[in-house]
Amino acid sequence: MEMWSNLGSIMASVLFIHTMAKQYLPPEFYDMFSKWMRRVMGIVSSNISVVIEENDGIKVSEVYEAVQTYLSVRSSSAAKRLKLKKPQNNKEFTFSMDRNEQIAEEYEGIKVCWVFHSSERKQQVMFSWDSTSQEKRYYELRFHKKHKQKIFDEYLPHIMAEAKALEIRSRYRKIYINQSGSRDYEYRNRVWTPVVFDHPATFGTLALEPELKQDIVEDLQRFSRREKYYRQVGRAWKRGYLLYGPPGTGKSSMIAAMANFLEYDIYDLELTQVKSNTELRKLLIATTNKSIIVIEDIDCSLDLSDRKKKKKPQSSTDAEKDKKPSEPGKPDEKENEESKVTLSGVLNFTDGLWSCCGSERLFVFTTNHIDRLDPALLRSGRMDKHILLSFCTFEAFKILAQNYLSIEDHELFPEIQDLMEAAQMTPADVTEHLMKRADHPTTALRDLIQALREAKERIANGPLKGISEENASATEDQV
Repeated sequence: MEMWSNLGSIMASVLFIHTMAKQYLPPEFYDMFSKWMRRVMGIVSSNISVVIEENDGIKVSEVYEAVQTYLSVRSSSAAKRLKLKKPQNNKEFTFSMDRNEQIAEEYEGIKVCWVFHSSERKQQVMFSWDSTSQEKRYYELRFHKKHKQKIFDEYLPHIMAEAKALEIRSRYRKIYINQSGSRDYEYRNRVWTPVVFDHPATFGTLALEPELKQDIVEDLQRFSRREKYYRQVGRAWKRGYLLYGPPGTGKSSMIAAMANFLEYDIYDLELTQVKSNTELRKLLIATTNKSIIVIEDIDCSLDLSDRKKKKKPQSSTDAEKDKKPSEPGKPDEKENEESKVTLSGVLNFTDGLWSCCGSERLFVFTTNHIDRLDPALLRSGRMDKHILLSFCTFEAFKILAQNYLSIEDHELFPEIQDLMEAAQMTPADVTEHLMKRADHPTTALRDLIQALREAKERIANGPLKGISEENASATEDQV
């Protein structure tokens, strides 16, 4: 009896010392103290602890995310301290365990305990008063050592399967941005930050020629079914699409329709935020399978012009122009001096050795000026399919009339058809005129006819400046 009394006193003293150390010791010393305590407790304890860290090298651990999903359902009822979130465009609340919170559950008669650990360390930046914080997060699974084999062989696979089923049931497509220093606690240590993607665009709503639309759909279907074929021929399971044409022709809507059709996530890569080729590779590795990696207006992001074109010697007049501030709405070149991403880095990003670190992925680049891009970026293997999205045709207009005015035919359609070919108006401009009078289809069509006449007169009086010569003469399906 005296022995148990002494043991209880020792355990109470240890718990008191641990609490005081956590409250008063700096994080670095507390970590050292915790390691020493775990060693001491391991000698007398019959439990085993399994640590599942957030980061697995460069990528986020698949097991960590599975455990996080699995415990998110149980934490709302079992944990005493929770974190409540409601992501943008998400209809439901999500729960997660707070720091150092624990959950106990039972699996086929085996009692297990989950603990979420999070420690933050601040590091002083050289030659600066500012400090950066690095956070280490991990889950700890505790159980009796006699159940070790059953936990490893049955319980952990059970968690992976349950997490996958939960993810499928509550699946939301997401769009990711490469924004460093995210304020979101959950994504602070990650290179991509997600937002729920709920874009309504589909191939049924796109204003495209039916033949072009059918060709794109069949190409996507063929790609999604060819996993074994790509492996058989020794190629990474990926495909590149280049969408080009004047502004307002539906390039962004095309990307949204592709994502909705294939049920893929989107990674919207902002190249000006990437500091080096090495960081670009890290971003690629951190993407998931079944995703679309997008770089919009790639000709504006970096200097990816044709290397074969010789640069003209800079005159004194040009030098004076360089000193002037950039025009409103255009990025100043000096703002991107920190970015050292090169054309070679982008080429290797799309078709180098690192591009095979993942499967079933699409690379989609958009540009308003295809003639400004280097031919090495346009070749097959990088941009496999070139899609010209040009001015609105009459077939595309009929789709817009059905979408915005709910009409399939009208007495004014023949006049619109005659004007449409010569007016060269983008689908975005056509849509704007239809939306203004959507409640009165006839009035909307008359306003559109007037706008088409004015556009036709402008073209007759002067050259068109909205599209380059190469864009105008390029084919719709260049491989």
